Amino acid sequence: MTQSLQGHLSIIRDPRQAGKVVHRMSDIVMLSICAMVGGAEGWLDIEEFGSTHEEWFRAQGMFSNGIPVDDTIARVMSMLSPKAFQTAFIAWMKDVTALTHGEVIAGDGKTLRRSHDRKARKAPLHMVSAFACSNGVVLGQERSEAKSNEITAIPALLKLLALKGCIVTIDAMGCQKAIAKQIRQGKGDYVLAVKDNQRSLHEAIVDWFDSAQAHGLKYAPHEYYEQTDKGHGRIEVRRYWVSEDLSGLPAPERWAGLRSIGMAENEIHQGDKRTIERRYFITTLAANAQQFAHAVRNHWGIENRLHWVLDMSFREDECRIRRGDGAEILGVVRHIALNLLRQDKTSKRGIKGKRYKAALDINYAAKVLDPILV
Repeated sequence: MTQSLQGHLSIIRDPRQAGKVVHRMSDIVMLSICAMVGGAEGWLDIEEFGSTHEEWFRAQGMFSNGIPVDDTIARVMSMLSPKAFQTAFIAWMKDVTALTHGEVIAGDGKTLRRSHDRKARKAPLHMVSAFACSNGVVLGQERSEAKSNEITAIPALLKLLALKGCIVTIDAMGCQKAIAKQIRQGKGDYVLAVKDNQRSLHEAIVDWFDSAQAHGLKYAPHEYYEQTDKGHGRIEVRRYWVSEDLSGLPAPERWAGLRSIGMAENEIHQGDKRTIERRYFITTLAANAQQFAHAVRNHWGIENRLHWVLDMSFREDECRIRRGDGAEILGVVRHIALNLLRQDKTSKRGIKGKRYKAALDINYAAKVLDPILV
């Protein structure tokens, strides 16, 4: 049976003393999510959204004692357990998101640049997110102390996700034998980027494709796929090769389920300039170049469909919230808001436009918020 977001949030313990509670914790959390949908960026914005629409919130059975001030909102939200909040969010997404067989789940990290606190010697928050590429929603996130610590954050995040039948794509930081094994144990497939952090593996794959191309690929078993985009004086050619020949790899059996190696080449012509970039991968997928291309291209969608949107439409990089765990909690709130806005089909506007519309029209906001109000 599908449980509401509020039902999942019930696992979060209210850290306040019971005798001093004026506003229900669940009301404050719901206000924060609603306000984030309606364009809020910080605690004061959340208070003002609530005050503007207080009558509507009361009609939903919330805030019988009025809307709390921004300091109360900040104090309560910053005291919540990030782990419990994340667990509730992931469980809710499992309930409301149907992942199809072959769904690409992209894993990637993003630093919240203004979340650092020099006086307290607090480094900026780094979050690793799992992104369902076909419907553009965040499935979950895990805090990492720094980008260099993504190796520990990725397994913790994967442990909470339903991976069966999905293709997990991760950049070179996640190209680890333990991570590959974990994905296979979850009955998922992987496409992992390979760079110098796996030096011998990277060199072997580069050598294989260099040798194969030197001989015109006549004698190397492989699949090939090519795409070309033209526009605005720019031509981009994307080429993909994939092969099940693992004979040149060092100990391929140590990579759980490894079946193929791949290379993606981007050639860009703009004016009189020509650039070529090559990237290398290992995967559990059979040598199907079109499927490989689909996975590789979808992975990079996390940059412009998640990270870029969070910065441009939610101004995440400009957020200076540093109190307690407030930055991490608000990061999850942004993900919830983004998922709700993406799922809304009543408006054809972009995310930024939908947020503006929700700020002006509480009836539209209610339509966007309907999945969490039940």
